Amino acid sequence: MEHRSGFVSIIGKPNVGKSTLMNAYLGQKVAIVSPKPQTTRHKIRGILTLPNAQIIFVDTPGIHNPLHKLGEYMVKTAISAILDADVVIFLVDVSQMPDDEDRLIAQTLKERCKSPIILAMNKMDLLTPDKVKPHTEAYLALGNYNDWILISAHTGDNLDKLRDMIISYLPPGPRYYPEDQIADVDERFIAAEIIREKALHFLHQEVPHSIAVVIDEFKDRSEDLSYISATIFVEKDSQKGIVIGKDGAMLKKIGQAARRELEILFGRKIYLELWVKVRRRWRKDEEELRRLGYIAPKI
Repeated sequence: MEHRSGFVSIIGKPNVGKSTLMNAYLGQKVAIVSPKPQTTRHKIRGILTLPNAQIIFVDTPGIHNPLHKLGEYMVKTAISAILDADVVIFLVDVSQMPDDEDRLIAQTLKERCKSPIILAMNKMDLLTPDKVKPHTEAYLALGNYNDWILISAHTGDNLDKLRDMIISYLPPGPRYYPEDQIADVDERFIAAEIIREKALHFLHQEVPHSIAVVIDEFKDRSEDLSYISATIFVEKDSQKGIVIGKDGAMLKKIGQAARRELEILFGRKIYLELWVKVRRRWRKDEEELRRLGYIAPKI
């Protein structure tokens, strides 16, 4: 049996289900998920190893019109994933008609993508029968695709068919990663992302988007206990007060939720300490972005 392998970039606007799709294939959480747009900020690789193929999914930030340097970094990161891909999945929310962001991405793919493109129309479980034809036709009209399919990353509908479709477009090749590896991110990265996910969950309005998380210390104190110290950075003093909450209640809530999930993911007890600091306008400052680990790829 011929073995196929390659990098499959999942491209789409914010909040169409890119991280949910990758997590569904891997059977566990590798990328954080939130109903808030622009949750994913980095390229995250998830590895699905099968007897006949190894699919390296690349979850990407949503392509959008950036409003600051962080947004520019996210868009460059997504576009670099298009350039490096063996196959591109253009993921859209088929329960809604295409908007300007979908059209922007379709145009970007026309101009930049040299690889096979699969149009995956997600959230089919939210699509009423009378909207199936007009919505699918509207997305198909955005560009020329090698294949297309209706799916639901949430319910799992047609994910097996999409997987087989992806494999059919992958080139013959070896396994790039050991078969028991499911991601190319380390525990420090996962811990920072889980803390940020819980902040996204509990905080509202602009505050969650102003947050960056840095792991200051990560030490195994015994076989079944790890110590993690992390700093949550915000842009304003008022945001710091909101993240900490009255008598520290909000920070405690974020910490407890993050600790519970990290213990499940890592399979051991976690002692988690969180701090909150202000870095003014860090999303608009290239030097601050670099300090926080956001280094834009050259495209």
